[in-house]
Amino acid sequence: MTTSDLSPGTSQPRPAPDAQAFIDMQASPEFQDLRRRLRTFVFPLTAFFLAWYALYVLLATYATDFMATKVLGNINIGIILGLGQFVSTFVITAVYVRFANRDLDPRAAAIREELEGPVQ
Repeated sequence: MTTSDLSPGTSQPRPAPDAQAFIDMQASPEFQDLRRRLRTFVFPLTAFFLAWYALYVLLATYATDFMATKVLGNINIGIILGLGQFVSTFVITAVYVRFANRDLDPRAAAIREELEGPVQ
């Protein structure tokens, strides 16, 4: 047991929230706002990435001449777009981490503190 598991000012364990407290919190405006913010960020970004990936696969399958177009030496459009898949994955991850740290984590921490009490 750590000190964060103890009730403030005592050596007694902090009581855990019951199931109803979690259900009530799930229905709260704060939790609904957190879910809305997460969904409005994640769903469009996921749709964009899936569309971008599908475009790459379709081009690789049906536009082989276009994908084989040389850009610089032996580097062709297919290689550039393939590497772009990796780059876009890292960019999306970085953007999400920044969004979560700035927007989601403070709201989630406030909800947790309201439900479980302050962490010491």
